[in-house]
Amino acid sequence: MNILKRVNIHCPNCGAKATLHPASFVYGNSRSAGSYLYVCDRYPACNSYVAAHRTTRQPMGSLADGELRHKRIQAHRAFDRLWRSGLMTKKEAYQWMQTEFGLHEEQAHIAQFGAYMCDRLICACEKFRIHSAEAA
Repeated sequence: MNILKRVNIHCPNCGAKATLHPASFVYGNSRSAGSYLYVCDRYPACNSYVAAHRTTRQPMGSLADGELRHKRIQAHRAFDRLWRSGLMTKKEAYQWMQTEFGLHEEQAHIAQFGAYMCDRLICACEKFRIHSAEAA
């Protein structure tokens, strides 16, 4: 039996409550069938939302506006290049991130990062890749 836990979250940008909606509420009917988002109740005036896990419907991170969502995408691309290049496994990459920034496992999720942490991660990933290339 799959029991969905109620979530009470507020937008960090405007303070309004966020409500669970089908992803089509934001993306339209052409994208993300079966996906859900927590969307700021002041949407679209406040353009903040975050994806929800498909099975538990729990938020995958914190609500983010367009600028922060873009930053998180950039951080994910930089981070994913580390393990997809074969420099390390995905698990090792997350362990590296935890060590690099002094994070606990539950804190090492890009979907919870602000712009500052995204920038730090992008720089750290680039440095790691450059040093790895120089060492090879």
